[in-house]
Amino acid sequence: MKIINGFENLPSISKNTITAIGNFDGVHLGHKKILKFLSKKADELGLFSMVLTFSPHPEKILGETRVKMIQTLDQRLEEIKKFGIQAVLVISFDKKFSNFSGQEFIQKILVNLLRAKVLIVGKNFRFGKNREGDTFLLRRLASRFNLQVFSLPSVSKGEMIVSSSLIRKFLQEGEIEKHNVLLRRTYVIEGEVIKGKSRGKILGFPTANIQTRNEIVPPGVFITNVTIGLKKIPSLTNIGHCPTFGQQETNIESYIINFSKNLYGKKIRIHFIKKLREEIKFDTSEKLSQQIKKDIDTAKDYFNIA
Repeated sequence: MKIINGFENLPSISKNTITAIGNFDGVHLGHKKILKFLSKKADELGLFSMVLTFSPHPEKILGETRVKMIQTLDQRLEEIKKFGIQAVLVISFDKKFSNFSGQEFIQKILVNLLRAKVLIVGKNFRFGKNREGDTFLLRRLASRFNLQVFSLPSVSKGEMIVSSSLIRKFLQEGEIEKHNVLLRRTYVIEGEVIKGKSRGKILGFPTANIQTRNEIVPPGVFITNVTIGLKKIPSLTNIGHCPTFGQQETNIESYIINFSKNLYGKKIRIHFIKKLREEIKFDTSEKLSQQIKKDIDTAKDYFNIA
């Protein structure tokens, strides 16, 4: 899959394209439906398959609140790649781009630049200045430019309509298992192992502390897996403020079961499986140590580790 960062790096396109547009943050069940449809239609019609996405998220530029992303851009692209898409164009969303009218967006970008013949969007797709464009306007403009449009309905899971905003809510509340159901995979954050305050080591449970570019770090104590290189190892991860010690900044630390190697400077991934509990303030460090021992035993039971 070719990744193209910005219009300035877009090569001359010699083949007509079929293009899906969206933020695709989280690459959830609704996004997967669009990407599978894109890949299938591209094969049927003999068109070059392309995804057009944005970084940063438009709401970070235009919204009153600064949306937190479920994934880093690299994680998003890694998931999109699994669907056999031929190219992704990542547009740097800024104020100038946001002033494109709906017609300019269709004509200048989709038709002239991308040579799109087929466009695939989600049901709630909006575009153009002040989000003036919806699927109805898109269809009217598309007929003028000989562009076929598919607007795919949202995906439901039980009574929930799957959306990135709902998934963000679950993650920020620490509801990992609800996230995992809606994405059919574990939530993952990644980062570099850094030197912490060594409290885990002092308590008898040395941990790997990480610094991450992921914007959402769910609070609580979790059963996790840690990936080091190609190896996935059972672990217990705590995210929070270490209330027993009155700390202000957020810590991300994993106790990796039956592992003792030095990981400073290494890149690791943490896969969140199940939430055990919220962070608790203990009266003494001894009581905290006792609780950590119970949490580790629970994690070992989950992984069937003696």
